[in-house]
Amino acid sequence: MKLALKNELLIICVLSLCLAAFIAQGWSGTWRVALGLPFVLFFPGYTLISALYPGKDDMSGIERLALSFGLSIAVVPLIGMILNYTPWGIRLAPLLVSLLFFIATMSVLALYRRKKLAAEERFHIQINIECIKWRELSRLDKALSIVMVGSILFAVGSLYNIGTIPKAGEKFTEFYILGPGGKAEGYPRDMLRGEEKEVIIGIVNHEYSTVTYRVEVRMDGYPKKILNSFILEHEQKWEGPVYFSALESHENLKVEFLLFKEEDSEPYRSLHLWVNIL
Repeated sequence: MKLALKNELLIICVLSLCLAAFIAQGWSGTWRVALGLPFVLFFPGYTLISALYPGKDDMSGIERLALSFGLSIAVVPLIGMILNYTPWGIRLAPLLVSLLFFIATMSVLALYRRKKLAAEERFHIQINIECIKWRELSRLDKALSIVMVGSILFAVGSLYNIGTIPKAGEKFTEFYILGPGGKAEGYPRDMLRGEEKEVIIGIVNHEYSTVTYRVEVRMDGYPKKILNSFILEHEQKWEGPVYFSALESHENLKVEFLLFKEEDSEPYRSLHLWVNIL
C-alpha cells in the first residue's frame, strides 16, 4: 500500500503555529518539547530545500532529509545573529516570530514553485507500506522487529520524561544586564558627576518554585539603591531599567548589581560594571 502526502508544508506550518500557541500560553511539557525540536532542527531547513528544489527528481529523499537537518542548524544561528543587531535582540519572542516568518515564507515559495511544474514532476512524500505476516519472518527479522519497536517505545518514554519531569540539576535563576537599547552592548563606561546612567536588569526564574527576589546596587562596595522585592513564578521573567549615579570623581569605579533570594543576607547572583566618573 502506498501513501502519498502532498501537503506536508501545510502540516509543518500548522505544527509551528501550535508550538507558538503553546509558548504564548506559557505551557510546557512533552508536546512543547516534541514540537520544539523539529521546529528548530528540521522545519527551517526542510522548507528551504523545498523552495530551492521543488521537483521530485532534483534530489533523493535521503539527501533532502540530511540537508534539512544541516541547513536548519545553519539557518537558526544566522537568524539569531541578525536579531542581535536589531532593537529586539536575541529573545524567545523575536526568535519565534522570525522562525515562523521564515518557515511560512519558504513554504509559500515552495508551493508556488511546485505549482509551476507538471503534476507528475512535483515532489511529494510517498510512503510504501507492506503488510508482512509475522509467521513468514525469520528469527533474525523477528528479533530486529522487536528491538525496533522497543527502541521506539523507549524514545517516546524518554521524550515524555524530558518534557514532564524536571531535573534537580536544572534549578537556577538567570540574572543579566543589558545596555539601554536592550542588547548586550552599549554599557555605560564614562559618566559625569551627578549624571544618571541606565542599564536593564533581567531575571528569569528556573527554580521550579515561586521565589521572592530583591536587587541591590552597590558602588565601590557601598549600597546605593535597593529595588522593591518582587515575586516570580517558575519560568516567569522580570526585566526593567535600573538607574545609578555618583557625586564624586572616580576612576574604574565598580558598580555591582546583586540578586538576593527570599530573606538571604548573602547575594545569590552578582554582576558588575566598571565606570569612570569624570
